[in-house]
Amino acid sequence: MTPVIITLVLLTLAIILFATEKLPVDVIGIILVIALVLTQVLTVQEAVAGFGNDVVITIGGLFLLVGGLIRTGIVDVIGRRMHRLAGDNIFVLTALIMTTAAISASVLKNTTTTAMFLPVIIGLAAKAKIAPSKLLMPLAFGAILGGSCTLIGTSTNLAVSGAIVRYGQAPFSMFELTTVGVITFAVGMGYMLFFGRLMLPNRGAGESLTEQYEMREYVSELLVLPDSPLVGKTLDEANIGTELELNVLGIIRMGERIISPPPTERIQRRDSLIVEGKINDILRVKEAVGLEIKPDFMLNDVVLEGGNVELFEVMVMRDSRLVGQTLKTLRFRQNYDLTVLAINRHGDTFINKLSDVMLIFGDVLLVQGKRHGIEPLVADREVLLLEDLSTANFRIEKRKWAVAAFLLFLSLSLSKIVIGFDIPLAVCVLIGVMLLLATKTIRYAEMYPLIDFRLLVLIACMMSFGVAMEKTGTDVFLAGLIQHYFGAFGPSAILAGFFLLTVIMTQPMSNQAAALVVLPVAVKAAVGLGLNPRTFIVAVTYAASFSFITPLEPACVLVYTPGRYRFMDFVKIGTILTIIVFTVSMLLVPLFWPF
Repeated sequence: MTPVIITLVLLTLAIILFATEKLPVDVIGIILVIALVLTQVLTVQEAVAGFGNDVVITIGGLFLLVGGLIRTGIVDVIGRRMHRLAGDNIFVLTALIMTTAAISASVLKNTTTTAMFLPVIIGLAAKAKIAPSKLLMPLAFGAILGGSCTLIGTSTNLAVSGAIVRYGQAPFSMFELTTVGVITFAVGMGYMLFFGRLMLPNRGAGESLTEQYEMREYVSELLVLPDSPLVGKTLDEANIGTELELNVLGIIRMGERIISPPPTERIQRRDSLIVEGKINDILRVKEAVGLEIKPDFMLNDVVLEGGNVELFEVMVMRDSRLVGQTLKTLRFRQNYDLTVLAINRHGDTFINKLSDVMLIFGDVLLVQGKRHGIEPLVADREVLLLEDLSTANFRIEKRKWAVAAFLLFLSLSLSKIVIGFDIPLAVCVLIGVMLLLATKTIRYAEMYPLIDFRLLVLIACMMSFGVAMEKTGTDVFLAGLIQHYFGAFGPSAILAGFFLLTVIMTQPMSNQAAALVVLPVAVKAAVGLGLNPRTFIVAVTYAASFSFITPLEPACVLVYTPGRYRFMDFVKIGTILTIIVFTVSMLLVPLFWPF
């Protein structure tokens, strides 16, 4: 096979692997690089050159600067002020959320912004007695739109900026994308406020957690009869979980509640056991072991909470070690002293045989246990606690240093305009990081857990693939096909085609990968047609950021389950928003970056 055919085959296989999600995206990127070397498309030096790109350092440093803002509770302050300004007015609250998310995402990246504000907005919804579904999609969409406004707004912008140097183009300046990005955000927010908001579902308002997870038919109260063979046995010895397939959540003894009892707790006469299980298993307990169902049992959150035991909702994060594991393989209850009562995945609730459910990014777990059991998982970024974090412990005394480090980075990044000397962006980031470390706003031991190495590996690998497309002439080959079949339709039609192609590619692939795959073809097509390559570069960059049609974009995945959304909610609302931003981009991009 020729190098062009090999490159196209590998590209197709990569897209298939990205779409199936059977392997982590960074692993797919590494496999792609290995395949390019083994097929002799690239030398080893060319294949790993992407890892030495300064963009990788820049993005890694930005993770640490953002970590400083998170650790000092800046987001919590913003959330409280939003509620004070908007009160219970959903229109004003939506506008504030989208604006705040956009401003934050322009410097913090859209996925990070959504993750930070998610618990805050859930808390705001509870205070304002508004369904979370009315506020969380605007949060994600505002963050996505805001991320397109600056060079550091998304990792995609930075990756494209680093890649275009190969084509003789200057990297993006910090605010080159801002004007069109701000106009696009304003139009998008107008649509969400006056039309999209009216299409948002109204789900989850005022319901307790047990109601939201529809647990009533799975939880019952069983009375231990005096002659029951279970009397005197510990919960462990009684084997209620293995033999009757029931999970004991609590014991009511002489009017007092023992919530989440330990396995060593002994069963006594006239104990009432609060159990979770399938209705068929609950119905047959009377004949089995001398237990009687109490027909007047009423389930609510209070029944499952008491003392230090609470109910929590936690979301499995993208890079969590819980992903791909089951509760059984994790020994979740034994290791964390926490009981998972239910799992909600994109609107589908799992209650039976939870120990065998393979966890994925975005799963929301209803957990019963003590707060100190959940805190290590939250601190290690394994899960996100879906509640208002206003009582959390932040390094408030370091807040000024976190802000100072970020402002120092932004100031240095504008050095060429201010002092005429261009300080590389990677150096600007590292200087900001040094300030965080020197003031102990971020401690040395926290540095590496704050960095999303999976994203860095993916970007480095896809940059190497871009080298392969250029070296083999694959980009020229694909650009030639576009010139031949679509050149007669004019530059605007071809630009629109690349924009839509990139949007489509972001559905199965990450935004960064989609942009870096389309970019070389778009540049070569522009050169072949005698057009300005930067016009096409900017269009591809914007298109890679505007992923609203499905909840596959990480920012949308974060709000999918907590907002109780369905897949078609995103299709219905997001498709119209995509058409709107596409129209705005097609009008403005050629205006600011002429053909």
